Amino acid sequence: MLKKLSRVVGLTETEIKVLLFLISAFILGFGYKTFFKYDVTDNPRKFDYSKEDSIFFAAGNKDDSAETDKSVDYKQEVLDFNESNFTGSNARQTPGEKSIDINSARLDDLILLPGIGESTAKKILELRKKTGGFKALKDLLDVKGIGEVKFNKIKKYIFIE
Repeated sequence: MLKKLSRVVGLTETEIKVLLFLISAFILGFGYKTFFKYDVTDNPRKFDYSKEDSIFFAAGNKDDSAETDKSVDYKQEVLDFNESNFTGSNARQTPGEKSIDINSARLDDLILLPGIGESTAKKILELRKKTGGFKALKDLLDVKGIGEVKFNKIKKYIFIE
């Protein structure tokens, strides 16, 4: 019977079963409410919230002026919970001005430059080897990963001999 009904209606057998279940649940619920005259307002429950209300109002009337005027050093609060050692210098040291000869610098020297990581330093060395050395500082712009902004950051630390 469900197969014939599914062909006529255009639904699968499972969809028809679900639909029949929902319709029957609705009819049973409506019939229960109608015949047994169940009404929620017949037996209202009484709750006494006066104790909770008094706690709520007492908390609202408390003088909080001492707490609201308190200024908090949030950075210090965060550091108090952080177990890292910030006294040691983990930051990279920047070289002195005009201290790195770009044509003789090693990988470790190039990494000290601001904004230059290991991969960019390797690219500088590769280009230097390929071209036989840099003729001008602007030649660094040919290195992939070095643009005008990065070049302007590092040009005061490098020179060509």
